Amino acid sequence: MTEPLTLAEIEALARTAHEGQTDKAGRPYAEHLQAVAEGVRTQGGDADQIAAAWLHDAVEDDALSEQWLTEAALSRRTKDIVRAVTKRAGEPPETYAARILATPGALLVKEADLAHNADPTRLAVLDEPTRKRLTEKYARMRTLLGLVRNEG
Repeated sequence: MTEPLTLAEIEALARTAHEGQTDKAGRPYAEHLQAVAEGVRTQGGDADQIAAAWLHDAVEDDALSEQWLTEAALSRRTKDIVRAVTKRAGEPPETYAARILATPGALLVKEADLAHNADPTRLAVLDEPTRKRLTEKYARMRTLLGLVRNEG
């Protein structure tokens, strides 16, 4: 068994895998990955969850392959979380949410992902139809995951 990758190695790998990619607001994609990893860390997530946060979009965005994930020197839990939060083509949101809820540790990663995606400062730079569509999409996923925000 090879030594597991360190969080620093996973961060570097994720940054390299997403090199040149930007988010919907045109920002470097690594900023989103860093925000999600930091969100997981500040909410008390462990090393497996922080690693999964760095890698949460890698397979979905074809930055890294499923085969890479299978063979990577990562804990089984990290791999399980990455697979849980990876959306599959044509998959209903209810199925996606159920898989996240059924995978230990995955909810915190998805919650941090949604929190950053729904950040008003990020959404503010988008055109109105896109902002409205994404706001509704994120709110629906939060509801499916039981993450109802208390305002006030």
